[in-house]
Amino acid sequence: MSLTTKILIAMGAGLFVGVFINIANTQGWLAATPDHWINQLMVNGLFDVVGRIFVASLKLLVVPLVFVSLVCGASSLGNNTRMGAMAGKTIALYLLTTAIAISLALLLGELIRPGEGIGLNSTDSFIAKEAPSLGDVIVNMIPSNPIQAMADGNMLQIIVFSLLMGVAISKSGEEGKKIAEWFGRMDAVIMKMVMILMELAPYGVFCLLAKLFASLGAGAIIDLGLYFGTVIAALLLHCFGVYSLLLQLLTKINPVQFFKRIRPVMLFAFSTASSNATIPVTLRTAEEKLGIDNRIASFTVPLGATINMDGTAIMQGVATAFIAQAYQIDLSMSAYLTVVLTATLASIGTAGVPGVGLITLAMVLQQVGLPVEGIALIIGVDRILDMIRTAVNVSGDSMVSLVVAKGEDSWDEKCFNNGKGEA
Repeated sequence: MSLTTKILIAMGAGLFVGVFINIANTQGWLAATPDHWINQLMVNGLFDVVGRIFVASLKLLVVPLVFVSLVCGASSLGNNTRMGAMAGKTIALYLLTTAIAISLALLLGELIRPGEGIGLNSTDSFIAKEAPSLGDVIVNMIPSNPIQAMADGNMLQIIVFSLLMGVAISKSGEEGKKIAEWFGRMDAVIMKMVMILMELAPYGVFCLLAKLFASLGAGAIIDLGLYFGTVIAALLLHCFGVYSLLLQLLTKINPVQFFKRIRPVMLFAFSTASSNATIPVTLRTAEEKLGIDNRIASFTVPLGATINMDGTAIMQGVATAFIAQAYQIDLSMSAYLTVVLTATLASIGTAGVPGVGLITLAMVLQQVGLPVEGIALIIGVDRILDMIRTAVNVSGDSMVSLVVAKGEDSWDEKCFNNGKGEA
């Protein structure tokens, strides 16, 4: 049985067990008490512990993997004059897909109008963390202490330091070659660690979903069904429609084959709800399934996990339309353009900030004069939507990486068509 099949079975089983326990609690079958042994030992014990260990084990590899992979890629590209053009192309594509995502979300939000007829309680409150200014973002990209940046998991600073290190290695002659060889061996060891942890993935996925749905149940979705459905529709349309169209137009590569190759990445992203935690799987899949050269993937994938937030942009677009309709506030065309511009630039401006989706949504609402307290209504289903939009985010990372690799003549078509076995 392939790993993808095992993960799918684990997802289905976790969903079933979680919903069953939630129903059992609400119906009184478990005496409706959190002290029942199933809640104590299983939900808040085994499921919670194994799920958190699984996510932590993925995150423990993120910093060393990104650092080593980027140094390897940059050291091999250091003397290549195309490096600056490649970086510019990558960032431009990420910003383009984010702008398309939020435009699509606003369009669907206006067509479906999920917020009509909903009365929001103005006493509900939501306080977002303050987003950094543009100047602070630019200054904070440069690490004053690279070790501290790695300890804090500050991805933008790690990327900058890794690129500088890689370029320096490429320009250091024979001594640089020896260091580059060491990093190459280290990269192989870390990828082996990734493969070991992936074998444990089905157990972690099962526990994560069982714990989540035992707590939430299906009620949270039903209460905001139209909003939830609109976000899902926009996410699916962007992922399988926009990405497929861009892939076909820019590379002539078969989108069906592409999505077949990245299934493990999407499943990991869905179960962990973290683009950063999925980086090890995304990198491995990009190189071994999509045929993307390590020099390209080691740059585009970590950068995408940091600044590419198409799924988050879609949530912001639908949520903006939803809150405006709920408060019966009509947005002008200039307001819609402001939403698109603000959310697109904020995807980079708030990179790496905890709770980034709700922070940027608060920024967008303030920018167009909508009540920020409206966010309180949608927080209930945000955890579930976060899982789906993370899967969209990593799909976008993989798509852009493939487009850049094809344009830079760093794509192995034979590897893409044949892969290295079903993941």
